[in-house]
Amino acid sequence: MVLLFCGNAIADSNERDIKLDHLFEQLKKINNVSIALEIENKIWKIWSIHPSNDRRGYRLTELLAQGSFLMAKEELNKAYEIFSQIILVDPNWSEAWNKRATVLYLLGRYQQSQKDIDEVLKLEKRHFGALSGQGLVQIKLGNYEKAIKSYQAAQKIYPSIRAAKVMIPQLKKLIKDEAV
Repeated sequence: MVLLFCGNAIADSNERDIKLDHLFEQLKKINNVSIALEIENKIWKIWSIHPSNDRRGYRLTELLAQGSFLMAKEELNKAYEIFSQIILVDPNWSEAWNKRATVLYLLGRYQQSQKDIDEVLKLEKRHFGALSGQGLVQIKLGNYEKAIKSYQAAQKIYPSIRAAKVMIPQLKKLIKDEAV
């Protein structure tokens, strides 16, 4: 029974990875912004569901949703606690790290946010959300060149990502203006 269960979890994980790979391939090729947004939303949906298809996975998915709800209500300290709890239970779920990085950014704890973003990118190097968030963190830290590199990295994964299209020109202008 346990072997069968583990086998199903591995199959589910492989299926998840195959779906993500396919979506990322599409995202890279698509020029239509509305279709790209649909693909982006599908990726976010997969990322927001814990990869294990068991009771623990369902519970962690529920906790992530609860933390996200608290974050939306600006109950940031409570959201931080929930995301930290998820990370303690499963430090290999990139989206828990990403959500906590977002809360840390909103709390003005930029260095800590960057550390969590580093963890996200170790687990999911294609996480365009974390790369965009890293751009925001680097702006707050005054590292504009690093911010540009973060947005460019996001753009390589997701060519039509709006944040990069907006932020890169603004940052280049800011650097130019500061040099004068």
